[in-house]
Amino acid sequence: MARQGAAKTLSSHVYELVSNDIMNGQWRPGARLAPAELSEHYGTSTTVVREVLVRLASEYLAVSKPSQGFFVPSLTLEELKDLTLVRVHNDTFALQLAIERGDINWETEVMTKHHVLARTMRRTHADPLHTRNEWSAAHREFHAALIVGSNVPMLLDLSRTLFDAGELYRRWAAPSPAALERDIEHEHDLIMQATLDRDTEAATALLASHYIQSLEVMLAAGFLDLETQQ
Repeated sequence: MARQGAAKTLSSHVYELVSNDIMNGQWRPGARLAPAELSEHYGTSTTVVREVLVRLASEYLAVSKPSQGFFVPSLTLEELKDLTLVRVHNDTFALQLAIERGDINWETEVMTKHHVLARTMRRTHADPLHTRNEWSAAHREFHAALIVGSNVPMLLDLSRTLFDAGELYRRWAAPSPAALERDIEHEHDLIMQATLDRDTEAATALLASHYIQSLEVMLAAGFLDLETQQ
């Protein structure tokens, strides 16, 4: 039992190291994640690395290609635009329903998650360019809280999938000038207030604008695989 627990702890530790390196851009989009090379780099076994890669693939932080192995995800310009388009339509509709159906418990959840997000540091003085994992987690919870009042599981599931699929690209864009200049905290404040005011038109417009601005920041960061567009 102790040995099994130690193995899980080691796997979790290596997972954190690899996922942080991917999200902080140590490997470029499309780079191959070879178990032998990673095991040497992180000082662990290929068995642990393969277990970590499977987990990363389930969380959209790696891509598994049959007979080829694992790779850092890579989106084309059109794919990223499509992802954003679907997210805008799905989440604004879910938010509309949440405003119509949500009760005081939902309002409390939105306020609570916003408070946690607002009180969580996005960057640190030691690493002013990259987004902290704690902030990313709070960000995910806030966006989930906004629409949970819709009470439509399919919309909520798709929203989580789309958020996770785009998270890596938001993290890669974090050091860019466009991301550093953006006042994302103010955007969240406005979205929350319009939502609690039950102003459907304003809330959905602000949420859509929030997603579009994220797309523009990602495009400005210049990391997309644009070769396939030529």
